[in-house]
Amino acid sequence: MHYHIIGICGTATASLAGMLKARGHRVTGSDENVYPPMSTMLQSLGINIFQGYRPENLQPKPDCVIIGNAIPRGNAEVEETLRQRLVYRSQAEVVKEEFIRGRRSLVVAGTHGKTTTTSIAAWIMDQGGLNPSFLIGGVAQNFGTSFRVTGSEYFIIEGDEYDTAYFDKGPKFMHYLPELAIVNNIEFDHADIYADLEAVKLAFRRFMNLVPSNGRLIAGWDSPSVRDVVQSMGQKLFTELQTFGFDESAQWQIRNRDYSESLSSFKVFREGVEWGAFRTQLFGDFNLLNCLAVIIAADGWGISRQRIGDALASFKNVRRRAEVRGEERGITIIDDFAHHPTAVRETLTALRHRFKERRLIAVFEPRSWSSRLAVFQDAYANAFADADYVVIASVFDREKVAEKGRMLDTAQLIEDISQTKKPARALPNADEIVAHLLPRLEHGDVVAVMSNGGFGGIHEKLLSGLRQS
Repeated sequence: MHYHIIGICGTATASLAGMLKARGHRVTGSDENVYPPMSTMLQSLGINIFQGYRPENLQPKPDCVIIGNAIPRGNAEVEETLRQRLVYRSQAEVVKEEFIRGRRSLVVAGTHGKTTTTSIAAWIMDQGGLNPSFLIGGVAQNFGTSFRVTGSEYFIIEGDEYDTAYFDKGPKFMHYLPELAIVNNIEFDHADIYADLEAVKLAFRRFMNLVPSNGRLIAGWDSPSVRDVVQSMGQKLFTELQTFGFDESAQWQIRNRDYSESLSSFKVFREGVEWGAFRTQLFGDFNLLNCLAVIIAADGWGISRQRIGDALASFKNVRRRAEVRGEERGITIIDDFAHHPTAVRETLTALRHRFKERRLIAVFEPRSWSSRLAVFQDAYANAFADADYVVIASVFDREKVAEKGRMLDTAQLIEDISQTKKPARALPNADEIVAHLLPRLEHGDVVAVMSNGGFGGIHEKLLSGLRQS
């Protein structure tokens, strides 16, 4: 078939393009933002990319047009697709029909930790001999890619609760046919599409209701909202439930965790009986819960404890998840995707475990929709507790935010953080933050840069500045 993808340079759509190409399909696409690394990856796969959206990009007529979830009505190619009555689908629909239907699917969902957990799952299932196909919302360092297509019957995918397309406002994860479903946690997020926490919980309830009777729901029991959703289903939960967490009421529990400078170790108890001891290069309680969720899934698919343990110890995490981008003059620069206040807090807590005696500087860019709006104003004030110094950038693309609602007040946030006797500054952009930090950085400092975007290339600017000073 000939697939044409509108918005091909998005993380998910670019990966889908590569997967379709691997299946032998002809793939073309268009985007306004054609730049590395997605553009170079697509070009290396021999996929033709059109710069900009034009009706003529749909000639010759493709068999199916895939419309990315960020593409609205009014887009020239969307309008031409509708005018010609071409077949069109969402990214999630195509993944379902091309790669999941007829296979055994593990879907990883939850407000936090999806990408990391999906990457752990792909690695453990791979090392366990299942040779899975996978689709991840980030680059898994063990594989060097965000996707893989194999002939295996196993498929592992990150299940996003964000909406699917302009013509399908339901969550993407409703398309993924889970045999095994992991729900790590549920919190309010995506304030641009969900009205409140109850709306988010309803979406997850519907997702849980997709798991078949011969499947397994793996539920994070430390999350009050996960408990609420599961318990609200009562007798209407028609699948096996496996609960996990630090909480004593969970069926699978983590105990005896220990953080050294290079590895974390923990023991897993099942129904109060020790089940196994594990080591990982990941840090922080949230990451240990991500590991435990995958241990349960791997056990469900018949992988031995020995293989699970060996794979977990060699897992290298995902790009942009507490990733060390470089070290200059004894100063470590970290890149992390955290944007929700819980993710910011847990990232900094994990880094505090890892770099116990070093000064931790947090640099945060409010860039996601939820972080740019004022919905988490108070929560962010407490999210930086483990940092020694905090720098907050200006809200990204302020003009668009004003159309959605009240904007995060960064000046108030700085004032609230300062009330805890922690030094904090608000600075407008990456260049000014770099200029502010460079003369103040000292040997041993750790700079944690947190944003779900490029943040003006701040990581390399910091490293370059340190090299030159």
